[in-house]
Formats: sequence, C-alpha cells, structure tokens
Amino acid sequence: MHSLLSRISTIVRTKVTLSLLRAGFAVGSRLAPESTIRRAGRLFCTPFASTRTRARTAPSLGAREAQLDVDGLRLTTYAWGDPHAQPYVLFAHGWSSHGTRIAPWVGPLQAAGYAVVAFDQAAHGKSDGRQTTLPDFACHLLAVGRHFGPAAAVVGHSLGGAASAIALANGLQAERAVLIAPPADPLVMAEQFAGMIGMARHLSRRMFARFERSMRFAAEDLQAQHLVPTIARPALIVHDLEDREVPWAEGERYARFWGESRLLSTRGLGHNRVVDSERVIDAALRFLRGEAVGDRVVSSPNLPYGFA
Repeated sequence: MHSLLSRISTIVRTKVTLSLLRAGFAVGSRLAPESTIRRAGRLFCTPFASTRTRARTAPSLGAREAQLDVDGLRLTTYAWGDPHAQPYVLFAHGWSSHGTRIAPWVGPLQAAGYAVVAFDQAAHGKSDGRQTTLPDFACHLLAVGRHFGPAAAVVGHSLGGAASAIALANGLQAERAVLIAPPADPLVMAEQFAGMIGMARHLSRRMFARFERSMRFAAEDLQAQHLVPTIARPALIVHDLEDREVPWAEGERYARFWGESRLLSTRGLGHNRVVDSERVIDAALRFLRGEAVGDRVVSSPNLPYGFA
C-alpha cells in the first residue's frame, strides 16, 4: 500500500509541476519572448536528472568501465569482451538514457562473437557535463569510435540513432548500422518540445536558430532526407508503429532516403520496449550476418515522407 501511495504521490507531483511549467511558458511566450526562448533553450539541452540515478543502479554485467577525455569532459565508457581483438558493436543511447541500456543485447552479441562498447553521453549517466545537444551526441560518438577503432556495427536508439547517422555521414567507421526509433528532424523535435512545455510553437524555430548560430550548423544538415543519402553502407531501421514519442513515419523517412537500408516495423513495443525486444535483437543479429531483414522502402519525389 505504501508503494502504491508513493507512486500516486509522484504522479500527482509530476502533473502539478508540468502544469505550472506550461503555465509559466505560456505567459512568458506573450510577455517576454526573448527570455522565454533562452530559458527554453537551457531546458531543451538538459537531460532529466534521473539519468544519473539509473546509470548508477543499472547492472553493468561485468563491463570494464573507463574514462575517455573528450573536449575537456570525462565520458564513461563500458566494454564487454575485447574490442581491440574482436569485431565489436558500438552502442549509442538516447536522450536521458545511459550506456548500459544495451544490457539485453550484450549476451546475444557476445554469443555471436562480438565485443560490445557503450558509453554515457555528456550530461548523462556517469559522464561529466550538465547540458548537451544532438550535434554533441554525434561528435562524442565519433570520438568514442576513433578511440576504439572501426566497428562492425553501430546501434543507436532514439536520439542516439539520429546521432549515429550524423556520425556516419561525418566519418564514423562502422560497417553496418542499426537505428532504432530514430527522430528524423530536429526542427520537429523542437516543435514537440515547445508543445510539451507550453511555449508558443513559433518561438521554437527562433530557439533552434540560436543553436544554429552558436554551433555553426544548419538544421537542414541534420535532417534525415538530406543526411543519409551520402551514407554508403547497409542499415536496418527499426521502428514501432505505435511509437508515441517518435512517430513511425520518421523511421520510414530514414529508410526511404538511405540507399542501402531496410525498414523493420514492429507493433506494440512503443519507443522504449523496442530496444529490449528479443525479436528485434534477433533481427539485428541476422542483419549483421548479412541476411535481408525488413522491407525495402523506395523513394519518390512526389511522396517525400510517405509510402511509394
């Protein structure tokens, strides 16, 4: 009973906090748009504090932990097996997640002869930092890949999937890629974030424009339809039809524009359980063996984001 009451109390507090947050951003959008944009930008780049707790309490399954210095930040890495002597799979976690999220994959991958490497992104898990962005995710993934050397495959979930595509387009050495529930458009992400916190949606574009100016990149460079046509290696895109966080159509967009990719659609797994699915892990292993998994999606200029 105490546990049930505690969960109910937490849910109530969360709803009250979110309601107050939304009210504050709604008022700020009208009365003080510039300061509201700055506040939203800070929040947009700050992972949930729970990522630290989950990383500390998650089982590491005997991983060798190490610290890797990247841009003045210490990133915590995890290795199972010997990535310098075995073909290895590099894992990129999603927003407010952590490296040992790959735990369900470790046993099957090792049984198939692979070592496994994961890491906590900046401001996540056991790594340094308080804020981070999608371009940071990609840069840090590139740094980890350079440290461990060419990988047999990179597996990325959610924002880690988007970061994997960006990293591959910018030199990450991996023979194959498995992207699970990857968001396809950072501008859409910003709009969804604005809607969640109650900020006027038109301000989300101005917020993102600040990131573009400060980090010297264009949003178009991070959109799947512009990014993945340059990646010349096989990919398996996995996306659940009932994903409420990143719609299935975004994974389909990757598959449409990635020349050597196939799309595996699941149902009933949502955005997070899809990573733990034995069916998905088995499909990924078959893909790594060179088998044809999923469906080939053909692009059409008349239907840029739909079925052809």
